[in-house]
Amino acid sequence: MTRLTKNRKKAFEKIEQGRMYKLSEAAQLVKDVTAARFDSSVDMDIRLGVDPRKANQMVRGVVTLPHGTGKEIRVLVLCTPDKEEEAKTAGADFVGLDDYIEKIQNGWTDVDVIITMPSVMAKIGKLGKVLGPRGLMPNPKSGTVTMDIGKAVKEVKTGKIDFKVDKYGIVHTSIGKVSFTADKIAENAREFIHTLLKLKPTATKGTYLRSIYISSTMSPGIKIDARYVDE
Repeated sequence: MTRLTKNRKKAFEKIEQGRMYKLSEAAQLVKDVTAARFDSSVDMDIRLGVDPRKANQMVRGVVTLPHGTGKEIRVLVLCTPDKEEEAKTAGADFVGLDDYIEKIQNGWTDVDVIITMPSVMAKIGKLGKVLGPRGLMPNPKSGTVTMDIGKAVKEVKTGKIDFKVDKYGIVHTSIGKVSFTADKIAENAREFIHTLLKLKPTATKGTYLRSIYISSTMSPGIKIDARYVDE
């Protein structure tokens, strides 16, 4: 059994065993129980009452967090020359096409999001084996395949994230940093939860939000009462 450190033991003592917290309470508590010496990410894990193996119960979408993620997002835009200036002006970190396709084929994936245009998807399709497993493959549903390159880059830079339920029925995402105020953490979390509710498949039965946990890097999970996500 893993031995608890002094700081981690103190963190566990602040969380009442078996209690479910209102979202506002959990947002403050996650700050209180974090002892890391760096600005930890704040994560949410939500178990849904869906069967991801069935196409009509797959949950996938995008959400723009009102206060961003607190993380510097590295964006690569793969586009034709006429769109390069638009991408750079919007804040893209890397812009190009054939040169970056070659780099990716050679193993380079040092980016967080890749945005591209419909007209060049044929070239990018061959990168699926490299980008797919890393969650980097551009997808029209997530807004990363578009002619409005500038808008897409700005949205990603200011807090737009995409998410997808895993094979266990769990959706995991980062919703900010411990340095955020409790109000900002709660507002980001609330936006994410409301987005999931809007995406509830009609084929699901029973409880949709089975469990909601919030945690920071190296901190215990705090269970949130789904009845009080607006409090």
